[in-house]
Amino acid sequence: MLKSSLVRVLLVLTGLMAAYVSPAYAVVEININKGNVAPLPIAVTDFLSNGDIGAKVSQVIAADLKRSGLFAPVDKAAFIDKISNFDAAPQFQNWRTINAQALVTGRVTQEADGRLRAEFRLWDTFAGQQMTGQQFYTQPENWRRVAHIIADAIYEKITGEKGYFDTRVVFVAESGTKTARKTQLAIMDQDGFNVRTLTDGSDLVFSPRFSPNRQEVTYMSFANQQPRVYLLQLETGQREVVGNFPGMTFSPRFSPDGQKVIMSLQQEGNSNIYTMDLRSRTTTRLTSTAAIDTSPSYSPDGSQITFESDRGGKQQIYIMNADGSNQHRVSFGDGSYSTPVWSPRGDLIAFTKQSGGTFSIGVMKPDGSGERLLTSGFHNEGPTWAPNGRVVMFFREAQGASGPQLYSIDLTGYNEQLIKTPGFASDPAWSPLLE
Repeated sequence: MLKSSLVRVLLVLTGLMAAYVSPAYAVVEININKGNVAPLPIAVTDFLSNGDIGAKVSQVIAADLKRSGLFAPVDKAAFIDKISNFDAAPQFQNWRTINAQALVTGRVTQEADGRLRAEFRLWDTFAGQQMTGQQFYTQPENWRRVAHIIADAIYEKITGEKGYFDTRVVFVAESGTKTARKTQLAIMDQDGFNVRTLTDGSDLVFSPRFSPNRQEVTYMSFANQQPRVYLLQLETGQREVVGNFPGMTFSPRFSPDGQKVIMSLQQEGNSNIYTMDLRSRTTTRLTSTAAIDTSPSYSPDGSQITFESDRGGKQQIYIMNADGSNQHRVSFGDGSYSTPVWSPRGDLIAFTKQSGGTFSIGVMKPDGSGERLLTSGFHNEGPTWAPNGRVVMFFREAQGASGPQLYSIDLTGYNEQLIKTPGFASDPAWSPLLE
């Protein structure tokens, strides 16, 4: 199980902390509320180890930090100093010379019981002090996850907000031609590594979504030519049908407490939004229109729901209370809006916008103000939020391409990244932080 596979232990730095940490606050920090932030130069040294495991861990850490757009790892070829003693303070002047404002050192050793112990220290080179230090124990096969956790610790210490690197993404893996497409539910680390499939590809699958407990996903499948909503336990592989509903079912998603699934059910040419209590399996209808109401998403506190509807003539974004009351439109720009997803921070709603022959991924405040388009192209769709609410992942199919690929972009709109997968990929859903 994930919760028992990795033990996190705070590293107590008695003598070293007293010798090198002053009462003053470190000068290294990133204010991520200023908009477009210049990346912070940071040196991530190869962790000391027997073999190449230390270098591999540091490589993943540097890649995570760089991908965030907030850090600029210094090229190792520029290093004029080599860390040979993890327990000694670095020669800070050597790192200031190459403009490394922060420095990461580390060590990976193997315990007598076979576990790996990974230690790191984050240094402020200009203040000449240590900012934080921790150690982790894990099984050797989990070394990449340790690297992600260390990157999260560095991110949080310097930005003051939680990181998002120790997370996973569930998505639809696609293969074959467009006329004979095979789809499988798949899961991977947020950087595209450790991909494994969860279904065998015999049935069409789409719209996977994580539960708040991180160990369960809901998704749509056309097993036996019947559209059904399934729950899948990630660790055991056990799956169950949420319910058999007449007509089509779309866009299942968990409530923030994990006790309900909200979805759109199509009947007699229109679709409305329902919730199902997973304990009693009772359904409650929230909308009742002759239009198409779909793609519901709860606010983080569960008090409101955003959804898309064409009740006004074209697809727009609406918000209602969790009981279905106070339904009102919040998007009023040109074009049509779809796939609204509430940010984990509660401050923004991400969406897909179609206008002028292009598809854009954008964000707006819950009252509809402050609309910003982050990226546009031939076909962009399906935004999903990182758990810290600072990065959005989506899928894109370029004009003339044979299939879609996954991308991420931060809220500045400047840091767009391709997330490489073995084949085509669509419908991503980001997990909460793992435990």
